[in-house]
Amino acid sequence: MKRTEWFSDISGTNPVFSALDTLTFDNRFVNELAADPVKENYLRQVEHSFYSRVSATPVENPELVAYSREVASLLNLEEDLIKSSEFTQVFSGNRLVQGMDPYAMCYGGHQFGNWAGQLGDGRAINLGELLNANQERWTIQLKGAGPTPYSRGADGLAVLRSSVREFLCSEAMHHLGVPTTRALSLLTTGEKVMRDMFYNGNPQLEPGAVVCRVAPSFLRFGSFQILSFRREYEELKQLVDFTIKNDFPDLEETSGESLYLKWFKQICEKTAEMIVHWMRVGFVHGVMNTDNMSILGLTIDYGPYGWLEGYDPEWTPNTTDAAGRRYCFGNQPEIAIWNLYQLANSLVPLFGETAPLEEVLKNSSEYYLRKSQAMHARKLGIQEFENSADSELMKELESILVMVETDMTLFYRALALVDSTQVSDRREQELDLFMNSYYQPEQLSTEYKNRFSQWLNQYRKRLGQDGTPNEIRRANMNSVNPVYVLRNFLAQLAIDKSEDGDHTLIEELLDVLRNPYQEQEGKEKYAEKRPEWARNRAGCSMLSCSS
Repeated sequence: MKRTEWFSDISGTNPVFSALDTLTFDNRFVNELAADPVKENYLRQVEHSFYSRVSATPVENPELVAYSREVASLLNLEEDLIKSSEFTQVFSGNRLVQGMDPYAMCYGGHQFGNWAGQLGDGRAINLGELLNANQERWTIQLKGAGPTPYSRGADGLAVLRSSVREFLCSEAMHHLGVPTTRALSLLTTGEKVMRDMFYNGNPQLEPGAVVCRVAPSFLRFGSFQILSFRREYEELKQLVDFTIKNDFPDLEETSGESLYLKWFKQICEKTAEMIVHWMRVGFVHGVMNTDNMSILGLTIDYGPYGWLEGYDPEWTPNTTDAAGRRYCFGNQPEIAIWNLYQLANSLVPLFGETAPLEEVLKNSSEYYLRKSQAMHARKLGIQEFENSADSELMKELESILVMVETDMTLFYRALALVDSTQVSDRREQELDLFMNSYYQPEQLSTEYKNRFSQWLNQYRKRLGQDGTPNEIRRANMNSVNPVYVLRNFLAQLAIDKSEDGDHTLIEELLDVLRNPYQEQEGKEKYAEKRPEWARNRAGCSMLSCSS
């Protein structure tokens, strides 16, 4: 079913030819998989179907706030076109262009460890799958464009604050080298949306917004879970076959369980690699439900995320998670494995036994450990991780980092400045390198100073074993330890300005975050640790799933 053949409003009237009509849409997902037979857009259970065709909700006065020139280039979109009224109308959801066939996906998931049943794209509408000049397939998705059959009673809309956070973080993560979905554009809708930010009975009207998200695929663990839960095994096999063909083309031409096992192994490895990157840069997702886990190992669904500032493995940015801390920083590797087990459970009908899947999961835990050790070695400037000695060195450092509130990002940049050729007993001078990373330097006790000094001497000895010249080691460390991350308070400052109609800080942050590993002249303020005023402020410390 084609929604429109020309640039038109969502009712399919007033056709007008547009430069956007030159885009090529492939739309394999809707062309090869079964659609929900019900055409009306109302809340319901959708069975034996992979998606529901939907239309976005028109908005009054959409305006472009920001866009990513890198993603635009990826999609072969010229700057003049992005700044046109045509682009604004299409990527706010007001109009479609030739080839678009919008839909919302059906999936389920475990939320906070409990099976939640059908979830689905509650406020995301996929416009279609675009083929760029290199014949790469990119799914174009609007977040905040209105309700779908999966909205669970919500309005399907998004507010500016959450949209700014998603837009900036998607691109920041990409430039950090973290696997992620991308963001093409951020638009305001000209309308107000009612939100209760902390679910505490204080709803407020906030500016509405729409983010255009881009990824090769938005399939999640929950896409497979819902089919298995409903015993729709024919559809489960169909979706697995579709996913392998379209998203895992590097798999060898094998058949049956062998192919499926190789596919599951790749999912496990991609997931492990993503988590290793999260831990490397201090990113905390905040809501690692299985419906928020990408089948491609991409960071997806930027909700109540946060950046680890003061090093604390138990920190979570999510108010909903504050009591149990299930999704805190230090738990992310364990939760990823737990989520993979849930995916494996849903795939058992394709195997008939659990042993092959269990073996892959066991190997995946070991795979993560190896990748994690290699990552920590790079952060410390060590050529190769030696299990026993280096494990103790890393364990002691993590214990020291929690003794006094220490900024993780600034600490590792300072650590690169340590001179590996000198063993010093001048404790106070050693600390000078790191003073800027302490939030409360007055808490530096004698015990801390002694312990840290001993660790530094052990660290120097370890560096001496490698014999890597200081300059080379420092360059290596600074290539994996960023100087700029999207600190929580920076995102909030950008939101505050944007809500007042000034979007310049969004643009400036986007530009700085394009080069997160290089110190940029005049941009030092974006590398500073969290100011005290932001310690407990909403949006700077913790957020809700509404954020």
